[in-house]
Amino acid sequence: MSLPAHKLRSTEKPPLALHDRAMDDLRYIRETMERSASFTHVSGMGVIAMGCIALGAGVAAWGTTELWSWLGIWLGAAIVSFAAAIYLMDRKSRSEGMTLLTGPGRKFAWNVVPPLVVGAVLTVGSLRVGAVSLLPGSWLMLYGAAVVAAGSHSVRPVPVMGVSFMAVGIAALLSPPAWGDAFMAAGFGGLHLLFGLVIWRRHGG
Repeated sequence: MSLPAHKLRSTEKPPLALHDRAMDDLRYIRETMERSASFTHVSGMGVIAMGCIALGAGVAAWGTTELWSWLGIWLGAAIVSFAAAIYLMDRKSRSEGMTLLTGPGRKFAWNVVPPLVVGAVLTVGSLRVGAVSLLPGSWLMLYGAAVVAAGSHSVRPVPVMGVSFMAVGIAALLSPPAWGDAFMAAGFGGLHLLFGLVIWRRHGG
C-alpha cells in the first residue's frame, strides 16, 4: 500500500540549494589543501638573524665564569632570536596574503613547542643538581628535535637543519665541557647562518 502523494512530499527533505552545496565543496577543498600543504613561510632572513644574534651571544659568553651571567646571555639571545624569527615569518606570511597560524603554520608551531618546553624544564632541573655542563648539548639536541618535527610540515632544508643541530648537540655532549660555548656558537650561530642563506635563496623571505 503506497502513501498519498501529499504525505510523500511532507516526509522528503528539501533539496540542498546549489549555492550551499558549492560553498560546502569549496570549504572542504580548502581545508583539505591546508591539511596537506607545507609550511613555506619560514623566513630565510629570520633564520640568518637568529644566527647573527647567537654569534654575538657566543662572543659575549666566551670566558664568562659567573653562572647567572652566562645563562642570562644565552637565554636573552634565545628570546630575542625567536622574537625576530616570528616577526619575519609573520611578515613573509602576510606578504603572501596569509596569517602565520593558518593550516600548516599551526602544525609547524605545535611541533616546535613541546621540545622547547622540555628544554626549559630540563634547564631548571640541571641548575638544581649542578649539571650545567650538560646544557649546551641538551639545548642543541632539543632545538634540533623541534626543528626536525616541525620540518616535516615545511620545506626540505628545515628538517635537514634540525638533524644538523642534533649532530652538533651529540658532539657537544661527548666533548669537554669547556667547549660548550664553541659548540653553541657553531650550532646556533653557524648552522642558522648556513641554512638561513639556503632558505633565503631557494624560498625567499
